[in-house]
Amino acid sequence: MARDSCLARVAAGGAIGGAIGGAVGAVYGTYEAVRYKVPGLLKIRHIGQTTLGSAALFGLFLSAGSLIHCGKSY
Repeated sequence: MARDSCLARVAAGGAIGGAIGGAVGAVYGTYEAVRYKVPGLLKIRHIGQTTLGSAALFGLFLSAGSLIHCGKSY
């Protein structure tokens, strides 16, 4: 039973991290695309790449943090 709850915590941490990272990445990607005057449809591609990259990275870190905290008992 403890293993299932640990897996659920890691998955929830990854999902929350992905959502937060995606939101921050979308805002930052939009800012960068406007600031550097990215032309036409490349703006959408740039914003998408920034969003996905940020979501994946932050989700990975938050799920790893959840995994580390999973073994600790307070």
